[in-house]
Amino acid sequence: MTFAPDTEVALRSVVGLINTAHSGIDGLLTLADLDAFLARERFTGSRTHTQGELRSVRQLRTTLRAIWTADEDRAVDLVNNILRNARALPQLVKHDHWDYHLHATTPEAPLAERLAVEAAMALVDVLRSGELDRLRVCASPDCGAVVLDLSRNRSRLYCDTGNCANREHVRAYRQRRAARSARAG
Repeated sequence: MTFAPDTEVALRSVVGLINTAHSGIDGLLTLADLDAFLARERFTGSRTHTQGELRSVRQLRTTLRAIWTADEDRAVDLVNNILRNARALPQLVKHDHWDYHLHATTPEAPLAERLAVEAAMALVDVLRSGELDRLRVCASPDCGAVVLDLSRNRSRLYCDTGNCANREHVRAYRQRRAARSARAG
């Protein structure tokens, strides 16, 4: 399944936001952390640069994590709640280096609201396409990061936050080798 480019960008940003809190390490503790996150995600628009703005984004992160792991009906409820609270009004816009894409808030809306609505609009596409199973939690037993599987064969299991795939492949190799040694010995 291929989503529209702006949907994929927004979903990757959601993954980035949610994963700022993976493995018990919080990557959004300070305003500087928030600045760095927004720069990485190339997220534009007005900012207040306040602790309240940071708190709102951290609360949004929790809501998005709940959507990521929810069943379809609960995910729809949460997405609709975001859109309803923001009084979202989708429209096509073109700015900076981006071609036409959807916005449903103004550039002056509060940061957390703009982040929330952009995430919700992308999640609408996921839900309407019946692709909720592409939103996963990393298969590594010692990782809680989220994964966006955009592969054709739906085979992505591990996150990008660390070396989970490599660790799991090494672990499986060692288990196979130990089993062979046990059979031979």
